Amino acid sequence: MADQIEAHFRKRGFGLCAVELRTNGSFLGFIGLSVPSFDAPFTPCVEVGWRLATDCWGQGLATEGAREIVHHGFTALGLDELVSFTVPANARSRRVMEKLGMTHDPADDFDHPRLTAGHPLRRHVLYRLNR
Repeated sequence: MADQIEAHFRKRGFGLCAVELRTNGSFLGFIGLSVPSFDAPFTPCVEVGWRLATDCWGQGLATEGAREIVHHGFTALGLDELVSFTVPANARSRRVMEKLGMTHDPADDFDHPRLTAGHPLRRHVLYRLNR
């Protein structure tokens, strides 16, 4: 995965960033921007995403980091829109999206093309944020 992240940075000039705890430098996961590599009604696009260790959940770390990444995407990179998506049951990630000011339109929900029909995680909700 690290090789893919580095290749994305080389190609796009942005990507997923390692997240470390300020107090002790421990690795918590990643937060950043990426271009999804699958076709969907909303692609091409730039996604803001995060994946943190479960023991870090509920502390506001994803929101804090994602806010900085969104700011970077809109100011330094000049992006006009960011998207984020997850499965409907992922209330924690959906709450982060809402805290970022992202909006959800059920008409944008989609079946993830990399998951087979009938897979319990295939359905995804899409959130959008404009500059």
